[in-house]
Parts: sequence; structure tokens; C-alpha cells
Amino acid sequence: MLTEMLLLLSLGAVGVYAGAMLMEGAVLVPYWRSLPPAAFFAWYAANDRRLLSFFGPVTALAAALVAVAALSAFAAGHAGRWPALAALLLMALAVAMFPIYFQGANARFAAAQIPPSGLAVELERWSAWHARRTALALAALAAALLAALRG
Repeated sequence: MLTEMLLLLSLGAVGVYAGAMLMEGAVLVPYWRSLPPAAFFAWYAANDRRLLSFFGPVTALAAALVAVAALSAFAAGHAGRWPALAALLLMALAVAMFPIYFQGANARFAAAQIPPSGLAVELERWSAWHARRTALALAALAAALLAALRG
């Protein structure tokens, strides 16, 4: 019973995370691309902390719940333990992308350290990394769903 509850909680948390990634890619990225460089850098500097304050806890909660659910599933010999492990590994990859790329890129956006002429290229790079992270989040969501359904 505890394992099933943890699997459902992790499913919900990963769903929120994946939804946030989809929203960021579908709403914020096109908006950022529509702005002239000076306006983008001003917007990002004003909102960098807000973005981190939202995405940080959403990401941490999803990753923590997936880890606890996978550990519980293995400890209980639950039928969903392997998809739960897959969800954990996929979330770990998605989370690892932040220090590998996003942390530095976001800091450069907030500090306007990118030449205005290079902003479009950097936003394209950011968007490509984000698309990969979103794909990982959606795959983690599918694995978490499978783990929960096997209960």
C-alpha cells in the first residue's frame, strides 16, 4: 500500500515537472525569441530568481519522489520496480542537464553576458537542450505511469 502511494505521488510530481517543461518550451521560449536582445536581457534579469524559485522545487520534488518510490518498489519486490527505476534514471538525466548546461546559460542570460548579435543562436541552443530535457521528462512520466499501473 505504501509503495503504491509513493508510485502515485511520484507520477503526479513527474507529471507536474513534465508539464512545466512543456509550458516553458511552448510559452516562454517563443516569447523570449520575440523580444529584442535588450528587452530579453532586462526580462531575464528581472525574472531569473522567479524561474529558479519555481523550477527548483518542482524539479527537486519530482526527483526525490521518484527516487523514494523506486527504492520502495525494489524493497517491496513490487511489479513496477523496473519502470520505477527507469523513471528514476530518466529524471536523473534531466536533472543533470541543469549543472551541465542550463546553470551557466541562465547566468549568462541574467548578466547579459552574451553579445546581442549572438542571442538568437544561444536561444536556439538553449531551446534544443530544453527539448531534450522535456523529452526525458516525458519519458520519465511514461515510465512512472507504467510503474504505477503495475501495482
